[in-house]
Amino acid sequence: MKRILAAAAAVLMMLPLAVIPSASAINFQMDNPIHSEFGILINLDTDTVINEKNADTVWNPGPLVNIMTAVVVLENTTDRNEKLTLDPEVYSSYFADGYPYYMDIPEVDYPYVPTTENIADGDTLTVNDLLYCMMLTSSVKASQTLAYHVGGESVSNFVDMMNAKAAELGMTNTNFTNPTGMFDSEQYTTARDLATLTQYAVDNVPYFETIATTYSYHPSVPNDQNHENYASWYWTHSNIMMNSESEYFYPGAKGIKTANLEQIGRNIVVMASKDSKNYLAVLLNARFDDGEGNMTFYHIDDATAMFDWAFKHFSYKTILAESTEVGSLPVTLADGNDFVIARPKEEFKLFWYDGVDESLIRKEPENIVWYKDSLQAPVKKGEPLGVLTLEYNGEKLGEVEVVAVSDVKRSTMKYNLYAVKMFPKSKWLKKSLLIACIPCALYILICIYSFVVFKSKAKPIKPVYAVPKVEKKKRRKKQ
Repeated sequence: MKRILAAAAAVLMMLPLAVIPSASAINFQMDNPIHSEFGILINLDTDTVINEKNADTVWNPGPLVNIMTAVVVLENTTDRNEKLTLDPEVYSSYFADGYPYYMDIPEVDYPYVPTTENIADGDTLTVNDLLYCMMLTSSVKASQTLAYHVGGESVSNFVDMMNAKAAELGMTNTNFTNPTGMFDSEQYTTARDLATLTQYAVDNVPYFETIATTYSYHPSVPNDQNHENYASWYWTHSNIMMNSESEYFYPGAKGIKTANLEQIGRNIVVMASKDSKNYLAVLLNARFDDGEGNMTFYHIDDATAMFDWAFKHFSYKTILAESTEVGSLPVTLADGNDFVIARPKEEFKLFWYDGVDESLIRKEPENIVWYKDSLQAPVKKGEPLGVLTLEYNGEKLGEVEVVAVSDVKRSTMKYNLYAVKMFPKSKWLKKSLLIACIPCALYILICIYSFVVFKSKAKPIKPVYAVPKVEKKKRRKKQ
């Protein structure tokens, strides 16, 4: 019974290890390097980083900060249909000295040039409208209005909420100073932190993905006083990879956010899906031109190259079949073989690059951490034995629990000999002796106590003198 309880406890403690965790980052090399200074590519289905470049170097996010703005607004708003009126006093400081609120992109005659938000002072729009306006066009008016409202009429309070959320998500290399994304040297983040934020937003924040991946949106409130032609009033996403009329169109591309400022270069956070595979790319600080004055969209080129490479070369591969023998453990008191063979508890798969032979993945017995150095029969088939760590090129790919391939029965003769040998050392012997000694000791104490008490209460015996018996007749004669 005790062995059963011990085995059950071991299983319960190791349950988390029985689940195949997501693989850690393995930086597989692309055929051609990307132009962006910082970047990261993640397979969303497995949460696997498959390529990165300076992913932990801090950089100003520009309007990519609107991702966090949207998260904080959505998580702290109960009514997305609440109407807010645009008040210039809330955002007028951003237009001082002619500082523009739109993306600083050179004017070119191409159909994929993003439109500005085209909202006016005094417009009344819903929270939902303003979220679309911000995410699609990077509108400072929209983001500042939302922050002022959700922050309790304090943008500073809203920024504190942004930083608190960043800390909650583990964005350790991030600091926010404004919700708009306008340049501030004290506002910074990294490609990895932005990926963490975006994954959280897509997976956990209702409506975020719908808003951030919509290509075109028509405001719900007409505002006829400022917009005579309401039917043509709409906003389009600044990510030209979503525009089917653009030469940069990428089938399956979705949102999320672009940021183009002279001080920080071209930046993009974008997802793409194809053949049931889903990726997220974050690219920061791509140049605006090719060095000869020709305007370029290197951030789009990089995203396209990353997605093409990933969709072509990555697929699920079985690294360890469930029947694979990965090691053995000695077993004492066994009837027959004095060892048990270990196998994975379940099939182990990885999202793997076809340019690297999976046989190079280390999965030797030396990579197993056994729960015990040896076992004592009987051993049950499927009994947990240890954890195997898989590695490639010094990087940990994941862990899988290993279990017994088959039963190992106990030898009755070996067990009896073992029991005799171990009897003097048995804890049960010690307990038996202890139990036996206790009543003996009590009996002795009782005897001693009784003797002492009896002796102290006994009456003294008077002396008896021997007097010769004299017959009455003889005594009378003497008289």
